[in-house]
Amino acid sequence: MRLLFLIPALVVAQTAPSPMARGLDLYNKTCATGYCHGVNGTPSGAPRLAARGFDDAYVSQTVRLGIPGTGMPAFGATLDRVDLLAVVAYVDSLNGVTPPPNPFAARPEARRFPPEAQRGRQLFADQVRGFERCSVCHQADGIGMPVTLPFTSVPESVAALRRITTPQIETATAEGDSFPVLALNKGTAQTKLYDLKTLPPVLRAFPKGVVTFQSGSTWRHESMLASYNDQELEAILAFLRAVVKP
Repeated sequence: MRLLFLIPALVVAQTAPSPMARGLDLYNKTCATGYCHGVNGTPSGAPRLAARGFDDAYVSQTVRLGIPGTGMPAFGATLDRVDLLAVVAYVDSLNGVTPPPNPFAARPEARRFPPEAQRGRQLFADQVRGFERCSVCHQADGIGMPVTLPFTSVPESVAALRRITTPQIETATAEGDSFPVLALNKGTAQTKLYDLKTLPPVLRAFPKGVVTFQSGSTWRHESMLASYNDQELEAILAFLRAVVKP
């Protein structure tokens, strides 16, 4: 949000979100998913964040650098400094730590999007859709989860978006069950993968030799777009064209 220096300071104070409110908003869009840390830091899957005794230094380092070898990404590469501080402040608050004062003081001017791209950004992370939203698997402009690789190009049309093929999705068999997966690591010690059988994708780890893989699957990208109509997908494409570098 821009700092509006040409209007009375009282109006700025009344309209600008607090660091804690912005941190909560970013957390809910990026971290509060079923395969991550959950609403209020109390998940069913990933580690609990609330009431863990974490101090500010640990939270800041973990949010900024991530945890190698896990599903925790390094948000220092995707969030600007002030957004990063806001998320840290919110996670601090879950652990009874007083957040640092006014991290918005040095906030640069926010990126401006054309109206259609701005609408697409909102649709990309639209929480009303539950887990049937793009940001459950994709990250763009610092929002969402990077289950998949970063965007390197944008489909030319909604039709092209719907017919995207996913050759990287395989069928895994483990513990008597077969399911579509996105494999992260087929290393010698441990196999790590995202189980795509249900939403949201679940990050799972198996000991060596437990999982077998077969090329191809019944999983289709188009089925993940069911909650959007063509006009909404056009707006999402406009957003992606505004943020994805060729």
